[in-house]
Amino acid sequence: MSSGHFKQDLFTQFALVGKSLSNANRLELLEFLAQGERCVEQLASVAGLSVANTSQHLQQLRQSGMVTARKQGLKVYYSLSGDDVIVLLDALRQVAGRHVAEVDRLVESYLTVKDDLEAIPRDELLERVRDNLVCVIDVRPMEEYNAGHVPGAVNVPLSELEGYLEAIDSTTEIIAYCRGPHCVLAYDAVARSRASGFKAHRLEDGFPEWKTAGLPVETTESPVK
Repeated sequence: MSSGHFKQDLFTQFALVGKSLSNANRLELLEFLAQGERCVEQLASVAGLSVANTSQHLQQLRQSGMVTARKQGLKVYYSLSGDDVIVLLDALRQVAGRHVAEVDRLVESYLTVKDDLEAIPRDELLERVRDNLVCVIDVRPMEEYNAGHVPGAVNVPLSELEGYLEAIDSTTEIIAYCRGPHCVLAYDAVARSRASGFKAHRLEDGFPEWKTAGLPVETTESPVK
């Protein structure tokens, strides 16, 4: 095999990963799977896709090695093949944010208008949690929270936020996080908290990035590190 053929064959395999990332629905499915394992039906529901379409996307992600699958009874459950997939997604966001002007425009139009203050870095949040200085709220759905969350975080989906805020001291400082740096849930939680008179900030990214940074993680059953 010539070196030219070797490089071409190697790049062809690299291109399989690129092809699997070249669809917005598949990228969104990967973001959902970064929160924890899910079956096809759950993914279809949260993504707003048909089960058949979701299955097709998952098969392509599986062929490129991005996800793995296991069967339990009549259901097939999918998960990311490794935390390096989260790192890849984060790198994709950063490159697009730096070099694709439309990304900047969309973030400014839909997210920055909700919260233009600097987010809280992960290490700073960890220190403040350990010192009991803030109330951390995880605004993702319960099943994602149960699969793993920031230590001490309280699960408060957006639909329950107003009721939660009414039950706590108005001097409480709130830090909200969700699925990632571009997830609108945390932005909405911060905006609503501030409208109710609370001091509130976002975590700089989301739970998947917290996990891949090697920071402590809790599940609903037991903490792991």
